Amino acid sequence: MTQVFDVEHVLAELTLEEKASLTSGADFWHTQAVERAGVPGVMVSDGPHGLRKQAEAADHLGMGSSVPATCFPTAAALGSSWDVDLAHRVGEALGRETRANDVAVLLGPGVNIKRTPLCGRNFEYVSEDPVVAGELGTAIVRGIQSQGVGTSLKHFAANNQETDRMRVSADVDERTLREIYLPAFERVVRDAQPWTVMCAYNKVNGTYASEHHWLLTELLRDEWAFDGLVVSDWGAVHDRVPALAAGLDLQMPASGAGSDEAVVAAVRDGSLDEAVLDVAVRRVLRLVQRSQPGLAEAVTFDVDAHHALAREAAAAGSVLLKNDPVGGAPLLPLTGSFAVVGEFARTPRYQGAGSSQVNPTRLDDALTALGDVAFAPGFTIAGGPEGADDALLAGAVELARTAETVVVFLGLPGPDESEGYDRPRLGLPDNQVAALRAIAAVNPRIVVVLANGSAVAVSDWQDLAPAILETWLGGQAGGSAVADLLLGTRSPSGKLTETVPHRLEDTPAFGNFPGELGHVRYGEGVLVGYRWYDTRAMDVAFPFGHGLSYTTFAYDDIVATEASVSVRVTNTGTRAGAEVVQVYVRDPEASVLRPTRELKAFGKVALEPGESRTLTFELTRRDLSYWHTGLHRWVVEGGEFVVEVGASSRDIRGSVSIQVEGDPLWGALTSMSTIGEWFAHPVGGPLLQSMLTMPADMPPLDDSTRAMLGSMPAKVLVTFGMTDFTLADLDALVAKVATA
Repeated sequence: MTQVFDVEHVLAELTLEEKASLTSGADFWHTQAVERAGVPGVMVSDGPHGLRKQAEAADHLGMGSSVPATCFPTAAALGSSWDVDLAHRVGEALGRETRANDVAVLLGPGVNIKRTPLCGRNFEYVSEDPVVAGELGTAIVRGIQSQGVGTSLKHFAANNQETDRMRVSADVDERTLREIYLPAFERVVRDAQPWTVMCAYNKVNGTYASEHHWLLTELLRDEWAFDGLVVSDWGAVHDRVPALAAGLDLQMPASGAGSDEAVVAAVRDGSLDEAVLDVAVRRVLRLVQRSQPGLAEAVTFDVDAHHALAREAAAAGSVLLKNDPVGGAPLLPLTGSFAVVGEFARTPRYQGAGSSQVNPTRLDDALTALGDVAFAPGFTIAGGPEGADDALLAGAVELARTAETVVVFLGLPGPDESEGYDRPRLGLPDNQVAALRAIAAVNPRIVVVLANGSAVAVSDWQDLAPAILETWLGGQAGGSAVADLLLGTRSPSGKLTETVPHRLEDTPAFGNFPGELGHVRYGEGVLVGYRWYDTRAMDVAFPFGHGLSYTTFAYDDIVATEASVSVRVTNTGTRAGAEVVQVYVRDPEASVLRPTRELKAFGKVALEPGESRTLTFELTRRDLSYWHTGLHRWVVEGGEFVVEVGASSRDIRGSVSIQVEGDPLWGALTSMSTIGEWFAHPVGGPLLQSMLTMPADMPPLDDSTRAMLGSMPAKVLVTFGMTDFTLADLDALVAKVATA
């Protein structure tokens, strides 16, 4: 067994030059070794939905061929399962494959929020909601790390687009950061302690994430108590010295001798405290140390079992958007004969492009999995030469004309979704929509199966298809999973973790994406995803949390307090199935803009026909709070709150009103604090009122005048001559309150 070295002993033995070298990679995928001190280098590899370990020396972009590994469903699909246990089991499998390939850290998962459906990397992210992203991310991290290897939670933070991602400044107000873009990271860090956190390429409010002291040290370490290592995204460091000072520990990939020399020079000239460098080196050494037990023991993994798990996950994450009756019964599950149209049926789109591209151990396609069935490609995925689609479509129409039911496989071409750039469109390619229209003209019994990594517009054609099954990018076993769902071997149980809008113009970030002149303004604030659509009462194609089953569920006995909510769920149909129960909270009396509803808890329950089960969810004060930018803390306003339980954000099955005691909301008073703020303060209010006398010739105050005075800064009240004390008296009062 490999002897695990003593971190503090090794640190004390290192030279300054060796310390500097350890804070940068040795090459594209390995940390630096110091053989003299017994420090080995370890390997990290891309994830997050499958190991991407390169089989040979890395090319200059680290995008070469990789060893075979199980390609699990991408985060868009796995997240849509809303299944924490399943995510943990997938994490365990990912961890075992990582360890079997002598890799110390799998770079994932990604929990960035889906701010816009056009983000090219949305397939790698879980949700538009931080609770879903945080819960599923926590489960994945726990699963992977249970196998003795590390994770890298990414991309920290506000990395919500690929356009200009290496330079753009995400300009986000503090409340929006705290309520939307940081909570998923916070939840995973606090509950799972990933071995590493990966800083993003972009700037946050003008400062590169790699050099952001508040982000990497004050927030991540001091507030959230992160005890691991902060690694850069590949190429995200522009100056090692300020990055180290900000809290970055490891620059990846290798940066060359010049960068190491700059760190050494900064320590020697006093611009970088060697103690700061020591902290980073200690974290690198600890990462190497904690990886040694796992790397020392050879393990294998069951390729067939992992493929079966990938199939289960792909089915669980598929969302039945629509299943209208035709001739008295829903089209799905398929019961009669059917034909298949669409190139995606035999050429599956199962993962996104970029650094997460996995070399699968095998690959299922739906056409083979569905058995002996008539097929026509109908269109070319890439568009093809002029006239090619016309010929293919003619054959598909003839097939559809005589078929009982037609299953049409549609989706986004691979180049539409990738790391490095954003999507060119919200809708499907024109040739695919044209094919669907032509088929619908000869056969109304149409099932559409979608393959895409993020929401696509369906409003222009959804009326043509009585049934729509969204399968996202389902990994290497997605083809068999689709067959399981279409044929009824499994019942759909996935739910949308992102809203499907009608139009791009309806989306929250429209007009503020992808930014201009190096800045992207998050002008929608906290109204992201369903928070935007629901608060503005906008019609959508399919709402957040929506997903149908082959059975039905009833909700009753909803009970809620400030600390918990419970609900009984009953399977009222004739088939076994699973339901995702969603708990939302709203504050109808808020003094600040709050969304109409916000998800705070969820649970998935599997039920046999007629079976009932009661689910209980914990609520915390944090679940009722908002981030107060004046007080720089979470606060709960007292009064009425409404707890809602539903099957989606637009399918609320019941609600309970509760009364909540509020937090004190006063802060430090200044001369520019309003009269209302002064009166609300427990110390300043009585003092000001005892001194405040209005001029004798001033008429009695009506409600309008009182409201106007309440919003007036105390200093302005004095300078207007509306009281008989002076600015000096006001300054003295401010000082007195501050020391009270």
